[in-house]
Amino acid sequence: MPASYSLRPYYIGVAYVGMITWLCSMVFHTRDFAATEQLDYFAAGACTLYGTYYTVIRVFRLDRSTPRRRSVRRAWAGLCLALYFGHVAYLKVWDWDYEYNMMANVVVGLVQNLLWTWFSVDLYKKNGSVWSVVPGVVVMWVACMMSLELLDFPPVWGCVDAHSLWHLGTIAPALLMYKYVPLPLLSLSC
Repeated sequence: MPASYSLRPYYIGVAYVGMITWLCSMVFHTRDFAATEQLDYFAAGACTLYGTYYTVIRVFRLDRSTPRRRSVRRAWAGLCLALYFGHVAYLKVWDWDYEYNMMANVVVGLVQNLLWTWFSVDLYKKNGSVWSVVPGVVVMWVACMMSLELLDFPPVWGCVDAHSLWHLGTIAPALLMYKYVPLPLLSLSC
């Protein structure tokens, strides 16, 4: 990816946020303490929200440097930061609520999924390329995997449960979206 590519900083952000999220998840799943659980929740929330932040920037091409887009991008970044810190403050100060946390992540993830679905359909209508449907396929895959998280079941063989399958299922969409989609497609204008 060339250094001049306008979406490069956001892809790097996705990578760093993802690595931090998986590190926090790994630590929590090996050492279940209050602090590691909180880090896991906060990192997962950051990952979901950053994904939506990036999606809005990509879909609406806020990465392009015009004065209006820079203003909208700054306002969008401020809103996302305020939502994230408000979410963390609510969980930390008022109520450590698993259902609220899950619902907040699901809602933010649904917004992201709807945007990628719209992007995929719109792009396919414009150019008819089979690669245009990849974001839509990724959205469907993530939705199926999310159902595992929402429709939990007891562990099979004492170790394979819905949550572990959710983690396993999140590998394929990342590979599909960021390894096999041609860079020109991800940079096409909507």
